Amino acid sequence: MKKQQSGFTLIEIAIVLVIIGLLLGGVLKGQAMMDNAKLKRTSNDFNGISAAIFSYMDRYAALPGDDPNAFARWGLSAAIASQGDGIIDGAWDANVATAESSLVWEHLRAAGLISGTGFAMPVNPFGGTFGVEDAAAEATTAIDTGSVICMNGVEGQFADILDIQLDDGVGDTGEMMNAAGDTYDDTTLTTAYVICKQL
Repeated sequence: MKKQQSGFTLIEIAIVLVIIGLLLGGVLKGQAMMDNAKLKRTSNDFNGISAAIFSYMDRYAALPGDDPNAFARWGLSAAIASQGDGIIDGAWDANVATAESSLVWEHLRAAGLISGTGFAMPVNPFGGTFGVEDAAAEATTAIDTGSVICMNGVEGQFADILDIQLDDGVGDTGEMMNAAGDTYDDTTLTTAYVICKQL
């Protein structure tokens, strides 16, 4: 008498494959939703920072960070005296109490226009930070005029999408640019960019 072999039937294998396919589809869809949420939040952050800076200028007739009356107005401890010359001195990523580019955040927070305390740079959705500088004075970005908002740690494909949403979709032209002044490599996630947008 033959011994009966046991194993999976074709129907059982098909059911398992369908379940695996559904799980993979759900994971990929979930990742796409998370990426879209990051892009939306980043776009909102750029617009929110711009709005906060313009609101500060309307209220106090000075740029945040460059406001010479900010320390007396809120009783802040002055590591440096803001010059009040209409230029935000210091590189966008300085993050020290002795740079006007860092004081931007302290002034905006003291005015109640953004959340938090102190001069620490806000974190962006990609794990990097936001910063502000005067492009002409600092010359650390490809944009060479006016005040700019910069952020780091943005992978190529996301930098490209943000540029399409907020500007012209080209990394080396327009109001939003790759700080290095070249186009984005959107085929890989290994290259992180610094992108800057004019205020």
